[in-house]
Amino acid sequence: MDFTSNKRRAFIQGTASALAAASLPRWSAAATAPAIRVEWQTFKTTPHYAAYLNAVRTMKAATDSSKPTSWQYWVNVHTNHCPHSVAYFLTWHRGYLYYLEQQMRTLSGDATFVIPYWDYYTYPVIPSEFTDTAKGNPLYVPRVNTNVYQALDLSPFASNVYNFQRNTNNAFEPKLENAPHNPVHDIIGGYMADIASAPNDPIFYLHHCNIDRLWNAWSRRATSKVPATTSTYWNGSFTYASGLTMSKSRTRTTTGLSYDYANDSTPLLLPPEAQHGRIIRVQAQIATIQGRPKAGAFTASPGRTVSSTRRSLGGAKGVALGEASVSASIALQAANANALKDVLTTSPAVGANQSANSLQATPQAKSSYQYVKIVLDGIAMPPAAKAGGFFYNVYVNLPASGDIDAVKSQHFIGTVGAFEISTAAHHGMNMMEFDVTDLLAQLGISNTNNIVVSFVRVSARNAPRGTAVSINETRVELGTDAP
Repeated sequence: MDFTSNKRRAFIQGTASALAAASLPRWSAAATAPAIRVEWQTFKTTPHYAAYLNAVRTMKAATDSSKPTSWQYWVNVHTNHCPHSVAYFLTWHRGYLYYLEQQMRTLSGDATFVIPYWDYYTYPVIPSEFTDTAKGNPLYVPRVNTNVYQALDLSPFASNVYNFQRNTNNAFEPKLENAPHNPVHDIIGGYMADIASAPNDPIFYLHHCNIDRLWNAWSRRATSKVPATTSTYWNGSFTYASGLTMSKSRTRTTTGLSYDYANDSTPLLLPPEAQHGRIIRVQAQIATIQGRPKAGAFTASPGRTVSSTRRSLGGAKGVALGEASVSASIALQAANANALKDVLTTSPAVGANQSANSLQATPQAKSSYQYVKIVLDGIAMPPAAKAGGFFYNVYVNLPASGDIDAVKSQHFIGTVGAFEISTAAHHGMNMMEFDVTDLLAQLGISNTNNIVVSFVRVSARNAPRGTAVSINETRVELGTDAP
């Protein structure tokens, strides 16, 4: 494919004015029929494709990162303001894509331009237009891996995922961020493996457009509960850059920004076992591990007070993660096991799940602790692993035997990889944590004396060898602060 043969579109006056502007234009949604964002395979057959190539090429060539006409400007917007692993992850990125889309319309002269999405549940291989190394291809950057099959997960779309925001039972936003969002970054690797560099890769925006589409599709289910328009959840504004903000309420639906998607359905199935001979079925890989991985010989750490609002019930020290999967078995002393059982029996976080569990605890006064978390403290990576191309699926209390994939939805709590670790570091932390209150309550555990955290390795073809992640301590925590 010869990308240099694509003629540049003639840029209209809006381009010149944008290039000369000292401040950002104040865009607003048009009072017309919503623009329809389409999947890449359709998008590349439309006139928008040439406009897109020209816009990306022109923005990458711009050297003044202080202007929205440059690619680096939008990389910086994400680096400086994006929320990850916290509230408003989905809503902030919705506004981010919208403003970039408006800029590309102005720059390309295509007044109806839309950002395309990459539906990797249907096409799990990165589109060839992004992997073609032909000179002048603005979509190509080096990557560790070119398919994302191993990163895909159906858990966010289960019928019992009905709330939207974090800190509610069965919440969609954290589940969608846990997978597929994070592991897609991890398995592609390269720029995508680091939160600060990820937007350098053009596939980043198609990935996030698909994440936005999946949220839009989920929100239209009759049982989904997005906070009402009148909720204080939508108070305030998002910041993207100096002079560029958006009220949170505008990001509640795509209607507020006058666009929609060609496909508004959530995925029901993962892609077939093989497509074009390039994909290894992740279930087949995981199914070779019957039951939880063997426990490593890690040093036990005792329960203790971590802070005024946190208490460790016990942990495992010096957890090193390499090419093999491994478990960390955390034995809890009787007093700590009872404290855990108290939270799972009485915490408001358990909510509607109380009637379904079988914790077999003696009725008692409400615990002062609000939630249970698995904490990975002192997490680090060697330089060779920071390019990604791998991740670890993290589970709690997997059965001793059986196919892990068959019970994944009941035990899966998230992923650990280069992207997640870079995100934690970006926010000034060297730890990750996963709320497991609901999960443990739903498992109906009658024996809380031992918690097993399993790290199941998922590798791309060019994944790093040797130790990829080191964790000073993997522990079980109770907390009284807002989860």
